[in-house]
Amino acid sequence: MEELLTRLMGKKIALTCGTNSVIRGEAVLIKDGILHIQDKDGKAAYVALDKIAVVWELTEHEGRAGFISQG
Repeated sequence: MEELLTRLMGKKIALTCGTNSVIRGEAVLIKDGILHIQDKDGKAAYVALDKIAVVWELTEHEGRAGFISQG
């Protein structure tokens, strides 16, 4: 996973850490098993690499309208 994420540094990504959590933003740094992600508002998220289930690269036109399921 770390090797894949290293190739995605500086790109916009989305990732899941389970069934109900999706995190989107720019991959900024990997250090000590933690992925640092920054969203479009400049807020940071820190995700443990061993908790990531799925990663995909986003395009500039990525948008999701509608309802978000929480359960």
